[in-house]
Amino acid sequence: MKRLLVAVLTLALLSGCTEPEAETAAAETDAAAVVPAEEAAPARAVALPELFDCLRKSGGALVAAHRGGPVEGYPENALETLKHGFNQGIRVFEIDVAMSRDGVLYLHHDDKFGRTSRADGYVSDTDWADAARIFLRDNDGRTTEFHPPKLSEVLVWAKLSGAIVELDRKKTTGFRNILEEVKAAGAGQNVVMITYKDEEAAEVARLDPDIMMTASARGGRDIESLEALGVNRTRLVAWTGTDEPDPPAFERLVKEGVEPAFGTLGRPGERLDDQYWEDGDGSEYQRLVDDGVVLIATDEPYRVADWLDADDSGWAACAVR
Repeated sequence: MKRLLVAVLTLALLSGCTEPEAETAAAETDAAAVVPAEEAAPARAVALPELFDCLRKSGGALVAAHRGGPVEGYPENALETLKHGFNQGIRVFEIDVAMSRDGVLYLHHDDKFGRTSRADGYVSDTDWADAARIFLRDNDGRTTEFHPPKLSEVLVWAKLSGAIVELDRKKTTGFRNILEEVKAAGAGQNVVMITYKDEEAAEVARLDPDIMMTASARGGRDIESLEALGVNRTRLVAWTGTDEPDPPAFERLVKEGVEPAFGTLGRPGERLDDQYWEDGDGSEYQRLVDDGVVLIATDEPYRVADWLDADDSGWAACAVR
């Protein structure tokens, strides 16, 4: 990616969004410090379904930063990490949503604290007042000054900045809780829900028919099965796994009018990210785009975004118009 030129912040009022609740409105007022004008993206003037459709038709792509795109000094699932990635030109962030013992939704991946934080114990046994004081660690184990953010705070940031967040539900919470918070923040046009089973996709579609989601699909039959469960194909991004690229499946999905997504992330030493960069050449990512992939989920978002032009050109053609 050739770095996107920054522009003055514009809050785009997108159709289908509801007015936030009082608490979220207060958080939005506080967000001036979260999204300074010089860090804002050009306003996204189209809703997510139209954005993805345009990318599919124009050969554009989006790079999704797994767990928010942690890098030295910036831990996973931290708002400061999302802001850092956004300033580097990343526009999509996959993040994990957990719930405290007293019902507060916030960002955290593991069942227990410790790997990514200077704390012990289980997420499900910890009240938000205690979780909010935890210091997060980066991937090298260094303690930072950052704390777990509330989901509501992240949604406000996404809405104001124009970022897209993929929400991965952890087992301490449910889709209903998450979608209620998305609705309260008026951030529906900044959210893609992640599902792993057809039943989950059906539940998300029932709770919010207009929300974008990822669900497993590799062709017309899979799409039809999801549609029979209530999923609207115009709100679907087809997840095709992390093992090996499947160009015939990408082609089938594109012909069906559905955007393919593929992941190069995974266990260090085994993931495709490591294999693709072994020779210092990122041409495999361009090949994914050439084969029709619209969303690339990666543990190396900065390198991938630097290598690709399709994310810059796609965003300029489809998001800012």
